[in-house]
Amino acid sequence: MDRSRTTNPHQQSLVGVLNAVSAFLIWGLCPIYYKFLPAVPTFEILMHRMVWSFLFLLPLVLFQGRWNEFKQALKNGRNLMILLATTLIVSGNWFVFIWAINHNQILQTSLGYYINPLINILFGVVFLKERLRFAQIVAVFLAGMGVLFLTAHHGKLPWIALTLAITFGLYGLIRKVAPVSALIGLTVETFFMSIPALFYLVHLYTSGAGAFLRISIQINLILICAALVTALPLLLFTTGARMLHFSTVGVLQYIAPSATFLLAVFVYKEPFTMVQVWAFGLIWTALCIYSTESVIFYRRNSAAYAVAGENFELERPNVIGDKTGF
Repeated sequence: MDRSRTTNPHQQSLVGVLNAVSAFLIWGLCPIYYKFLPAVPTFEILMHRMVWSFLFLLPLVLFQGRWNEFKQALKNGRNLMILLATTLIVSGNWFVFIWAINHNQILQTSLGYYINPLINILFGVVFLKERLRFAQIVAVFLAGMGVLFLTAHHGKLPWIALTLAITFGLYGLIRKVAPVSALIGLTVETFFMSIPALFYLVHLYTSGAGAFLRISIQINLILICAALVTALPLLLFTTGARMLHFSTVGVLQYIAPSATFLLAVFVYKEPFTMVQVWAFGLIWTALCIYSTESVIFYRRNSAAYAVAGENFELERPNVIGDKTGF
């Protein structure tokens, strides 16, 4: 059954918001996870992320009875090309993110995910023909000012931040229009990544190197848990993004860099300047404006929807395909 047609669009939007917010909170707090792996090289951590994520997702596909859907995705040439592109993009994003954390650049990752919602909004307007209401424009403007403050503070091109913002923006855009469900698409992506990753890890182990099964049980378990840190938020994100306007996803994504920013400053004691204070304040002001306007808009149109019934066409989430995922 086509869930996008039978579900109240407001209920669908709420589910999308809950999925997206959960994903962004996990991403925002995940530097804590990687700080437990200081002795493991970035590339090796990335390889473990790929393998364990696939091993986490495959049982979900089998349990939900979607093995045939997974096989069909592998047989469709167009889908394979799309998912291969998203695989390469998200792999690069993961590597830069882990490298930055291991090199004490958590604030740079925060900056990257402050910029990313602006990239999402730009992609949404240009490619998906989405339009912003006035209050949303004001919110985006204030958030943009905050990002400019942060960027100017670095005094040089923040390549880590820009790489994270652009790659994740591209990933979100392409996955939003890919004609596969969130679970199947992510399983295919991690399947592509896990093949070379497994060969690399086996080679590493047989050559007497590598951290897995060599340092401690704790390190082994932490590397295995890369499946949860990786697959769970990505699955939540791709599910939520397909239920929401791209511009909405862009504003919600400020949750992740805000959590990361707080970790960097108050937990890992990275420098905190007045420029960052002003930027942080502008961005949260933007969130307050956007959230307040969204609640008012939702309530006003909910009443109209209840009166007019199914014939009332609301601002519907941009749902692509016949399923919104797991």
